Amino acid sequence: MSIFVIGLTFALSLLLSLYGVPMARQAALAFNVVDRPDGRLKLQTEPVPYFGGLAVYLAFLISLALTFEFRQDVLGLVLAGTLMVMVGLIDDFGVLKPWPKLVGQLIAVFVLIRSGIRIEIAALPDWLDIALTVFWMVGVINAVNIIDVMDGLAGGVGVIACLWLFVVAVINQDMMVAVMLAALAGSLTGFLRFNFYPARIYLGDSGSLFIGLMLGALAMIGKYTAVNPVSLLAPVFVLGVPIFDTLFVMYVRKLRGIPVFLGSPDHFALRLRRWALSVPQVAVLSYAVSFALGAVGVGMMFAGIETALGLVAGTVLLGITAALWLKRIDMSKPAEAARRPESPSAASPRLP
Repeated sequence: MSIFVIGLTFALSLLLSLYGVPMARQAALAFNVVDRPDGRLKLQTEPVPYFGGLAVYLAFLISLALTFEFRQDVLGLVLAGTLMVMVGLIDDFGVLKPWPKLVGQLIAVFVLIRSGIRIEIAALPDWLDIALTVFWMVGVINAVNIIDVMDGLAGGVGVIACLWLFVVAVINQDMMVAVMLAALAGSLTGFLRFNFYPARIYLGDSGSLFIGLMLGALAMIGKYTAVNPVSLLAPVFVLGVPIFDTLFVMYVRKLRGIPVFLGSPDHFALRLRRWALSVPQVAVLSYAVSFALGAVGVGMMFAGIETALGLVAGTVLLGITAALWLKRIDMSKPAEAARRPESPSAASPRLP
């Protein structure tokens, strides 16, 4: 029965997304909610509509409503996700500043905590668990938001994160988390049909904020430490690509002496695009790295503590090496991509 519900939820969310995304595209065009090229950060050849995230959210919500019971924790997740969609939707209309957006995120996290969805580490005092919950959730929400800079990137990485978190949920026999991940994965897969290069619609902040909250919350409530305490870091690996991009952007902007919240072409994806890769190649490479990091994170759950520490140290070393190499790519020259029809459809960088 569990397998049937999971499969049905995935299929419904996929079909609803495939049906709903074109409708959302038409609505965005009708209301002129589009991302316009500016020759600096937004390098697509023509305006691309938002509202993809709204279709993802509705496909997720309807598929759950038709297949799963809305318990208190599920309702808490749905309510917090709805708040993120509303905040992002306001931002997609271009009327929201960074700080009100952050306040909206904090309210959504407060809803999660009130619903019992939070980090619980027995060795830590309650106030520190809550502080870690806020830090983790705000960080992941904005990490997914900030990675949404290229066709197919955030959606594809989100699907892979869903896959590995689903594996963890199956291991833990957590039906609620597994079904919600199936719904999210299905809706994102349908969206990718229209968002992979060349993108015909973008997630917008309504989508990236919603996906970030759902992934952060569903990763946070998993159980990872049955074999060793180091595997508490497994969610960081599963969401390693957006977390890496956020830390990298903050590092480069600090070196350049510009505000962290200021949009700039410092993302790893845009640097790889400038270096040599096409938009599809950057997306596929990001998927491969995300899959590998997720495999390391889940693998740590079954390894001895020495092996787990070695995996952490090795991955951190590779991440630092990649960051130093990416930093050397010259982003000061005018982007050739802006003059070519195969230029990336890059949305503006988000609040880290």
